[in-house]
Order: sequence, then structure tokens, then C-alpha cells
Amino acid sequence: MAIKKIKTFIKLNIPAGSATAAPPVGPALGQHGLPIMEFVKAFNEKTKEKQGNILPVVITVFEDRTFSFITKEPPVAEMIKKALSLEKGSGEALKKPVGALSQAQVRTIAENKLPDLNTKNVEAAMKIVEGTAKSMGVKITS
Repeated sequence: MAIKKIKTFIKLNIPAGSATAAPPVGPALGQHGLPIMEFVKAFNEKTKEKQGNILPVVITVFEDRTFSFITKEPPVAEMIKKALSLEKGSGEALKKPVGALSQAQVRTIAENKLPDLNTKNVEAAMKIVEGTAKSMGVKITS
């Protein structure tokens, strides 16, 4: 089988199981001549069990106007907001904390996100999660 030539990559954050042809999906795929509804159906089918999460997706566009895609775990900030039932992070992270994460919650988020991070070490992944939490105004408790 011949290897397809890659034209480009498209990175989007889409709600799991509920992609539509509306922006950001439609315009991003349309400009490359891809079948939008085909992607929407495939994405929704693959992600229906993760409903309620925002998932990053990387779409590989080939020169023959076909595509493949991989989904990743939700962004760390989304995982933190979900763990603490927050609407959003603090606008003034250092002055106005919006919540606190336990070390156990930090470890859980780090372990869930590990496949997408540039480390295989859970301790290093926990530092990444703690950094994101700090920038959102979330304190870490022991």
C-alpha cells in the first residue's frame, strides 16, 4: 500500500460526542475540502462515552482529501475545573484563589493526562498539573 502524502494538521478542541458542522469544525475542515459530516459522525461515535468533556483532536489531512484523527485527553485546566466544579479559573490567580486540589486529586489528573504529556513520570506530570492549577488560582493542599 502506498503511503499517503500529508497536506496539513488541524488541531481543534471539540465537546465530546457533540461535534456539529458549525464553527469551529465546519470552517476548519471546509477550507481543506474535507467531508465535514463524515468527520462529525466519526468523531461523535468515537467520543460518545466521554460526553461532557472538551477533547483536543488532531486531524491529519491528506492530499487526496481524506483524513484521519486522534483524540487526546481533556486539557489539564478542564480536568481541574471538573474536579472542583468550577465555571472558570480566577482572573487574579495569586490574589483571589477559587478552590483547592488535594495531592490525591492532582495525582489522579496527572495519571489521566499522562499519555498526552511529554513525560512518562507521574511525579513530573503532577508538577505540570500543579503549575496549571496555580495559574488558575487553585491552591494545592497536602
